[in-house]
Amino acid sequence: MIEARHLRVLRAVAATGSFSAAARELGCTQPAVSQQMKALEQSTGTPLLIRTGREMRLTQAGEALVRHASGILAGLTAAEEEVAAIAGLRAGRVRLVSFPSGSSTLVPTALAALRAAHPGTRVSLVDAEPPRSVEMLREGDCDVALAFRYEGANTTEDWSDLAVRPLLADRLVGLVPERHRLARTSSVAIGELADEPWIAGCPRCRRQLVQVCEGAGFTPRIDFATDDYPAVIGLVGAGLGVAVLPELALESVRPKGARAVAVEPAVRREIVALTLPDLAQVPAVAATLDQLARAATR
Repeated sequence: MIEARHLRVLRAVAATGSFSAAARELGCTQPAVSQQMKALEQSTGTPLLIRTGREMRLTQAGEALVRHASGILAGLTAAEEEVAAIAGLRAGRVRLVSFPSGSSTLVPTALAALRAAHPGTRVSLVDAEPPRSVEMLREGDCDVALAFRYEGANTTEDWSDLAVRPLLADRLVGLVPERHRLARTSSVAIGELADEPWIAGCPRCRRQLVQVCEGAGFTPRIDFATDDYPAVIGLVGAGLGVAVLPELALESVRPKGARAVAVEPAVRREIVALTLPDLAQVPAVAATLDQLARAATR
C-alpha cells in the first residue's frame, strides 16, 4: 500500500535531487528520508530511484509515481478537509499564493471577511507571479492561486485542468509624469508615446507591453524595468519615463508626481482564482474563493 507520507518524500527527492536536500526541505533527517524511500520501493515492488554519486535519478516507475503524486495528495487533502467539515469541525487551512497587486488589494478584503465568517480557518499567503503561481498549484504547494492572463496575448495559458473562478477584468492605464504634455488628457493612443522612454514591469508585463506597442507600429525603448509597482510609479513621477500599469496596481499606491490616463486601444488582463478540481470541494477553499469573488465586486 502506498502511503501519502511516502509520496511527499518521493516528490521532495525528485525536486531536490538528493536525500539530504529533501530532508532539509521536509524538516527531517536524511536517514528518515532513506527509510521512507525504501519502504515505498518495497510497497511498489520496483526501484523508483537510481543513485548516481550524490544525486538521485528517477526510474520510469518513479517518474510515473511523481506525475500522479500531486493529484493523489490533493485528493487526500480534499477528503480530509471534507470529512472534518462533515464531522462538525469548524477549522480549515488554505495556502494562498497571489501576485503583488492582488495581494495588496483583493486579498486583504477577502481574508478579513473570511476571518469574520470563519474564525477557525487559517490562511497563509505567499507572493508569486504567474506562471510560477500556477506551477505551485499544480505541484501541490498551494491550494488557491490568484493569477492573471492578458486578453489577446500571443501565448495563452492552458488552465483546462484547473477549477477557474473569474474575478474581474483589469484594464491597463497609462502613467505619465504630471508635467508631461499628455498629463491633462482623458485618454491617449499608445502610438502617441512611441518616442518616450519606458519603464516596464514584470517579465510577462514587459512582453505584453512590447506586443501592444509593436501592434501600434513601434518598439518601446525600455530604459528601466522592475517588478516593483511602487518603483515604476516613482520612476515615472521623477520624470524618467512613461509606463502602463494595471488599474489594480494603482489602487493601493498614491502615484505621487505621476498621472494616470486611459490608453487606447484598451488592453485588459483577466484576474482569476485557480484551484485544483478536488480542492474546489473543500469547504475552506470554497469559502476563500467566494470571498475573493466578493472582494472583486467592491
